[in-house]
Amino acid sequence: MTDERVDELRRARRIHGWIVNIPFYVVLALVAVAAVLVLVDRWRRGAFVFGAALVVAATIRALLPTSRVGLLQIRSRPFDVVTMAALGAAVLWLATSIDALGTA
Repeated sequence: MTDERVDELRRARRIHGWIVNIPFYVVLALVAVAAVLVLVDRWRRGAFVFGAALVVAATIRALLPTSRVGLLQIRSRPFDVVTMAALGAAVLWLATSIDALGTA
């Protein structure tokens, strides 16, 4: 194999690594938005966005094949989907059911 071919394969693997992890980056961006909301004293909205991020992660894990979910794959698909969906639903329920205590 020539050096050019080796460089081309390395570049392709690097790009593939980024592309496969796009779903994870989407969920990570939602978690970052939730953290910012919590930091600016909008904890209910931040909790809601965090719960939504978990539900989005569960949906992505359920719909995409295992070869395309990247870092969202932890265990088996059913375990990942059920766990993330249950935790997301619990956080969403808590975010919407707790009194605001004078905050928005």
